[in-house]
Amino acid sequence: MTPEEVDRVLDPQSDDAQTDGSIPDIIAGTEFRAARDFLLDHRGDYEQAYRDFRWPRLETFNWAVDWFDGVLAAERPDQTALWVVEEDGSETKRTFAEMSANAKQVAAWLRSHGVRRHDRILLMLGNQLELWEVMLAAIRIGAVVIPASTLLGPDDLRDRIERGGVDHVVARSADTAKFARVGGGWTHVAVGDAVPGWLRYDDAYGYVGDEAIEGRSRGDDTLLLYFTSGTTAQPKLVAHTHSSYPIGHLSTMYWQGLRPGDVHLNISSPGWAKHAWSNVFAPWNAGATVLVVNQARFSAPALLDTVVRCGATTFCAPPTVWRLLIQADLGAWKVPFRECVAAGEPLNPEVIEQVRAAWGITVRDGYGQTETTAQIGNPPGQPLKLGSMGRPLPGYRIVLADVLTGERVPDGVEGEICLDLSERPVSLMKGYLDDEHTAHVMRDGLYHTGDVALREADGYITYVGRTDDVFKASDYRISPFELESVLIEHDAVVEAAIVPAPDPVRLAVVKAYVVLADGYQAGPDTALEILRYARSRLAPYQRVRRIQFAELPKTISGKIRRVELRGLETGHEDRYQHEYWEEDFPELKSP
Repeated sequence: MTPEEVDRVLDPQSDDAQTDGSIPDIIAGTEFRAARDFLLDHRGDYEQAYRDFRWPRLETFNWAVDWFDGVLAAERPDQTALWVVEEDGSETKRTFAEMSANAKQVAAWLRSHGVRRHDRILLMLGNQLELWEVMLAAIRIGAVVIPASTLLGPDDLRDRIERGGVDHVVARSADTAKFARVGGGWTHVAVGDAVPGWLRYDDAYGYVGDEAIEGRSRGDDTLLLYFTSGTTAQPKLVAHTHSSYPIGHLSTMYWQGLRPGDVHLNISSPGWAKHAWSNVFAPWNAGATVLVVNQARFSAPALLDTVVRCGATTFCAPPTVWRLLIQADLGAWKVPFRECVAAGEPLNPEVIEQVRAAWGITVRDGYGQTETTAQIGNPPGQPLKLGSMGRPLPGYRIVLADVLTGERVPDGVEGEICLDLSERPVSLMKGYLDDEHTAHVMRDGLYHTGDVALREADGYITYVGRTDDVFKASDYRISPFELESVLIEHDAVVEAAIVPAPDPVRLAVVKAYVVLADGYQAGPDTALEILRYARSRLAPYQRVRRIQFAELPKTISGKIRRVELRGLETGHEDRYQHEYWEEDFPELKSP
């Protein structure tokens, strides 16, 4: 609908005037669409997109009703909305019209069992059709979704149910036993086989009751509660609204380069914010098909075979997946990708170069948080600087501030990535469900991300590390990511994590935890080879002086827990198994 058509609808003297209560839906959908179309129309013009984009700030907005039903299902009824491919080759496909109809029916069934606006639903499903149906149904109702990973155990679930104030649980039948000792008067819904004491989700498909919902969602009503990944502390509970993620992921759509009709593949596990980023809001904002490839154990050949068969045009994966992919002969697959991106942690330059050599495609890095959408990135068609995350994305005003004083720092000086709250982006979280944490990160008129970066004069921003991860060795400031990027260029290294190790003379020295590639053995010969390699490519003050071969502790969302590795080093004097020091090798004797 054009602005002129909206004016006619709103004009009470017009023959087209509407009095059936649908006017807010029309206005909300039109303003959202105008913002979305502006970004689609300026895919190759970063300067104008950044300069002129304005977030739609909607008093009422329901993405499922105003956008998914009102636009996607109406205008693209026969296009595949969701395509789930299983390991055995079987698949599930639903069009936008089918997804819309199913979600309405599920919403009506859930309401018949007491789910109401503002109720909180713990959603613990895998990458399966029902997850997307419940998401859309909950948004329609105005209920609050608390996504949860299927890897969570009973203690984690108890914590989430208690701190999240859960009213209803939707879980796979196979996981219902985990809730046996989790107290509470919440509604139980099992997806799959019948479970005694649990409602059977499949009954929703036969429900014929009224699917009407009361009222409309306000733009600032809470929609999602996400537990953070907990890389440095206990997970915090992040609140997002009916605006901050559905509208906010316009920036993610722009960074990823999504277009209407694309087939978008994202590697992400349900329960974490990145799943909502790239498996729900960003692709469906664009009108793209969401492609999911389920694998019990990651297999690059199987994944790439599916990519070719399904015609995936855009691809997003975390750096861990990219590092595994380049272990395969990528050139053996003629992939149909137009755009490839990475997010979750910084992407090492070596990975970008190897993918470019094999496919002629540049993997574009991006940066964001559970608390936001994509803040910084390399949009399609823009010059890419290896090692840089890119530039601020449309709708974001990025400030780098001194970690201690909060004062803004000039270009060329490291500072904490912050958002200027005088121009608060729609995409920023409502806050934590903890006033103390919220006040801390929203202090001094800034939102503090806790990440340190450096901005060059041309606006490109390079990631340095978490404020908790950066450390000093021999009084020099060490950025773990910079050293890790050098180490994984060695053929023997799949992953690496840099932490400080105590030293009586230097107080702290650089230690590398290393995961070896297939075909390499943990031992002194491999350690010497890697230490030599690092020394030849790093400045003297960055020297890796200790190396340990070990698996890296990670959150269940896949992020490295350097805080746990630092804890292993604190107060520890003896060596661990498969740990080697440069002093062990006369060839590395310091000058």
